[in-house]
Amino acid sequence: MNAEFFAAVEDIEKEKGIPRDYMYEKIQQAMLAAFRKDNPDYGENVEVICDENKKRIELVVHKTVVDEVEDPTMEIDVESAKKYSKKAAPGDELTIPVETKQFGRIAAQAAKQVIIQGIREAERGIIYDEFNNKQHEVLTGVVSRIDPRTGAISMRIGNGSEQTEALLARSEQIPGEVLTEGMRAKVYVVEVRRSTRGVQVLISRSHPLLVKRLFELEVPEIFDGTVEIKGIAREAGSRTKISVYSTEPDIDPIGACVGPRGARVAEVIKELGGEKLDIVEYSDTPETYISNALAPAQVLSVTMLDDKTCRVIVPDNQLSLAIGREGQNARLAAKLTGCKIDIKSDASMEQ
Repeated sequence: MNAEFFAAVEDIEKEKGIPRDYMYEKIQQAMLAAFRKDNPDYGENVEVICDENKKRIELVVHKTVVDEVEDPTMEIDVESAKKYSKKAAPGDELTIPVETKQFGRIAAQAAKQVIIQGIREAERGIIYDEFNNKQHEVLTGVVSRIDPRTGAISMRIGNGSEQTEALLARSEQIPGEVLTEGMRAKVYVVEVRRSTRGVQVLISRSHPLLVKRLFELEVPEIFDGTVEIKGIAREAGSRTKISVYSTEPDIDPIGACVGPRGARVAEVIKELGGEKLDIVEYSDTPETYISNALAPAQVLSVTMLDDKTCRVIVPDNQLSLAIGREGQNARLAAKLTGCKIDIKSDASMEQ
């Protein structure tokens, strides 16, 4: 039975990654708690010994041999002591094994609960450490359940024993995207929390940084820092603008992101469910940056009215393109550059 016990602890360490020493500590606490539940008068002279080499686990009580017993929890008379050691004499310290079958049913149940709780706490700690290190990264999740009432989606993320359930709230989903049970999708890990019900991993499909992480996966120049993403403005499910900058004059930042025949940007768009992507070049000069941000519209001139406000002149036939459907292009350009943009047509300015 003891050999099977040690084998079981070893299996738990392999499967769940819970250290054996941690398990032994919890089991010792459980056995002591069980013994003291039935024997509340005993103090610190009770000990649980786990011997891995001899595959032996036992509970013992340390008692002092005396001629006349005053405290039966701490002392043992000479005659009784000789059952354990024939040479026992007053003043000797004896280690007396306790039969675990003496534990009551309630005490045994309490011990079981301590062990189960210990395993759960260790699992939560491992999962928290695992996913806390992956905050702000992109992981692949599998849809496991969809709440019909709130629309929130539960997804399994991670690998092997480190898998856990993550919550994709309705507000973090891409508007119009339909995910079904069993579907795989890349998600951005927003936050990892400890809660009374375990580790809670909050994920997102609508977060702007999901786009950045996807480009890092597809574009080697972004991953190694040759090309930098300077800004992202996103309206999830509809359109995203990103500004890029190259630290090497020989490398075209937009071309690196688009890739051969548009293969790199196509992979990102596919992962985002067909969301439109505008890639523009970043500039330290505000006028140039704002002009680039309004792409695909052509810009005739940009005049800075103050640090955060500008007036943009576009050709008459480019006005609707510059503003975009329901003002989206101008809105995203303003968000990307951090500047309030007033767009006017060339004809209206002449008038």
